[in-house]
Amino acid sequence: MDLNNIQLFVEVVKRNSFAEVARMRNIDPSSVSRSIRKLETTLGFRLFQRTTRKLSPTEAGKSYFRQVEGLVDTFIQAGERALDLSNQPIGTLRVTACTSFGQKKLVPLLPIMRKKYPKLIIELVLADNQVDIVEQQIDAAIRFGKKPTDDFICKELAPRKFIVCASPAFIKSNAITNNPFCLSELECLRFSIPGYREAWKFRQAKKKELVVPVTGHLLISHGMTMTASAVAGLGVALLPDWLCRDELNDGSLVELFSDYECAAADFDTSAWVVYSSRDYMPLKLSAFIDCLKNEIPEFAGIKLE
Repeated sequence: MDLNNIQLFVEVVKRNSFAEVARMRNIDPSSVSRSIRKLETTLGFRLFQRTTRKLSPTEAGKSYFRQVEGLVDTFIQAGERALDLSNQPIGTLRVTACTSFGQKKLVPLLPIMRKKYPKLIIELVLADNQVDIVEQQIDAAIRFGKKPTDDFICKELAPRKFIVCASPAFIKSNAITNNPFCLSELECLRFSIPGYREAWKFRQAKKKELVVPVTGHLLISHGMTMTASAVAGLGVALLPDWLCRDELNDGSLVELFSDYECAAADFDTSAWVVYSSRDYMPLKLSAFIDCLKNEIPEFAGIKLE
């Protein structure tokens, strides 16, 4: 019995779509259909009920799925263990992150990983919406915020720090004091997600948290565009430190309110690397996490126990 056909069957059940599985595997949808028909012929029963509008597993198909899903995972893991005996990461590593983090932090890692692991294929899935790790067959996801509560393994990369900053030209032409409440009178660049665009938060040790209303004529959904807009003098921005550190160092942005911790919505958040919960960590995944740890200074505290 062809294991690939069984894997395709499991994926089709999970995604409820031949076309989606074909897209994920970069193959023709007719290839998926042929594989399923071959598996049905081998088994001697139909796995799916198909109409022009709906695809659903038969009762026999549901039963077969429940029995083989775990076995497929076991076979895949066995293959990964065998590949790892070469002590050289092999295969495809699928990593997802928001677009700005991918462009700013992950792309510079690619030449290093390509040189160190020439047999490894790296696929970056960059999106500003949260990608489903299981459905999209993601090996590692970079997440930001509170610790993810899904049934995944999460390793903290680094606590997340935000910085309020503006260009020297903007500072020169606006009345900015040491009190964060002056922001209510200034043009602020706002992240275009509900809950992140109405107010910014500030706090100092043992003092009451400040919630400062902010307004502005420019709402932006992309982090690197937000940084560029701040450099262009379009307003005050609240940015994660990794998105503005270079600009602060070269003087194109200036930090405001350095005596305060600040946040868009929640304090005490972090960057996380998230991957599916299982007993065995493939060599390609540990190599990627090692690279994050060794090549990004902010992430040097990652522990791989």
